[in-house]
Amino acid sequence: MAALGAGVAGISEGDEVVALLAGGGYADLVAVHESLVLPVPTGLSLVEAGGLMEAACTVWSNLAAADATAGQTLLVHGGSGGVGSLAIQMGAAMGMRVFATAGGRERAGRCEELGAERGVDHREEDFVEILRAAGGADVILDVIGAAYLDRNLRALRTGGALVVIGMQGGATAELNLGRLLSSRARVIGTTLRARPLEEKAAIVAGVRRDVWPLVPDAVRPLIHATYPLAEAGQAHRALDGGDVFGKLLLIP
Repeated sequence: MAALGAGVAGISEGDEVVALLAGGGYADLVAVHESLVLPVPTGLSLVEAGGLMEAACTVWSNLAAADATAGQTLLVHGGSGGVGSLAIQMGAAMGMRVFATAGGRERAGRCEELGAERGVDHREEDFVEILRAAGGADVILDVIGAAYLDRNLRALRTGGALVVIGMQGGATAELNLGRLLSSRARVIGTTLRARPLEEKAAIVAGVRRDVWPLVPDAVRPLIHATYPLAEAGQAHRALDGGDVFGKLLLIP
């Protein structure tokens, strides 16, 4: 923390903190509202904590939107990503039965090491078949979007919730309303960045209460690599290469 505005309490200059930003993360200094700031969790370095905040807020808010609870079955698409790898850990720490998709058997196996009961290689395996054999998913966190819409609905158990948090597989798909109605399912679309300050503050408070106590014993960010800020372009090319497991961080 470099400086404080008037009236800010509970934070001191020089404290190591992380923050939920509305943008501007590729900067040396940012201004952020005090309600969006949390202390670096005990047991993590400042750099490690930099890979935790936004992913934790994303996962927590979307599990909350789906009314996720212990004993339910959670399917995480993109389990090898920064958000997906954290969702596996958080779901398992909550007492959920977690399944996760990833590209390749090795990456699916790493999802199991994070706490997934079953890592599904989406290149060779059918997650619908696997989830239906397991009784169906109560909650699906989906970064794919259109390409998985119908298959996700078929993988849900009656009364389940599909939470769409990304559109890697497209933005437009045909929805089988008959299937939606007969399964009494919910399709929820969310974003984090566009929310008003009050909603973001409530999410950060929830993360402080429910996630921070789990760090680092049950939940921690997976940092694949760090890059100097000046090499941001190289970091993006590494992401596009498809070999990253977890997060890439830009550091000063």
